[in-house]
Amino acid sequence: MSTPPSYFEDMYRDASDPWHLAERWYERRKYGLTLAALPRPRYRRAFEPACSVGELTVRLAERCDSLLACDRVRSAADTAARRTRDLPHVEVRHLTLPDQWPAGSFDLVVLSELLYYFDAAELTVLLKHAVDALEAGGTLVAVHWNHPVAEHLRTGDELAGILGSIPELAPASEHREADFVLQTFGRRGDDGTAPPSPAAAEGLV
Repeated sequence: MSTPPSYFEDMYRDASDPWHLAERWYERRKYGLTLAALPRPRYRRAFEPACSVGELTVRLAERCDSLLACDRVRSAADTAARRTRDLPHVEVRHLTLPDQWPAGSFDLVVLSELLYYFDAAELTVLLKHAVDALEAGGTLVAVHWNHPVAEHLRTGDELAGILGSIPELAPASEHREADFVLQTFGRRGDDGTAPPSPAAAEGLV
């Protein structure tokens, strides 16, 4: 069974930023590593589910022509929307995944601190949505806390193995620390070809 909605509602009931995303150096550093791992300098249309209060959202916005972010907790989505209201290319919605996955395709999907809340059935559906919505040559980035938590159904290491087994995704980079796992993947083309590396994209190899 996936982590119940009441867990998230309770977390935000007593604090607008229950994980202290705006305050901790750990979070700021992780966001910096996430952005640095993206293989392309800019993306046309990106999707960031579970955006919380928008800390990563405002950073992603600098690299995207269009960015859709969402959160299942309305108060969190409202906070993220307020933080990005001066960024006309950013839209924040109140959505619950995987059932309310948005229409359209993306060349960047960011699954940050999200996947461990889903049971096997919902995780399978969510990842299928993500892969189907990702354009050929696009980037999927995933970040997972890697310590046991009562409300987390899997560790970062376990999720890394699941993502690495998806045939449509070509591994591009991986960064592992004691605290988290960061992975990027490229969406293979119809012929199974992986996107070029950053060096290959600039003709260096």
